[in-house]
Amino acid sequence: SLCAGGAPSLSYQELKDLKKTDVLHIDVRERWEIDRFGKIPASINIPLGELVEALQMDPTEFKEQYNQKMPSKSDPVVFSCLAGTRSKQALGFAMSLGFS
Repeated sequence: SLCAGGAPSLSYQELKDLKKTDVLHIDVRERWEIDRFGKIPASINIPLGELVEALQMDPTEFKEQYNQKMPSKSDPVVFSCLAGTRSKQALGFAMSLGFS
């Protein structure tokens, strides 16, 4: 399970299937964790501490910083981390900013 504690969770296979569709996958681990442990292909890294600011950026600025089109509030987004705690927090942050 990629997300802990009552938030919608996905198996690895479900995530692989989802990634074949137009879903934005945001990895909220710290950059050093990505460097040390690697990343899931086609995910973008936005550390949890930057997420609220990133999701409120001007879309042009978001694209420049993360090399990815900024998600709209209705776009499908998946968050992941190492154990599920930070991805659950990320989901809460995104929902509080109006993401569905």
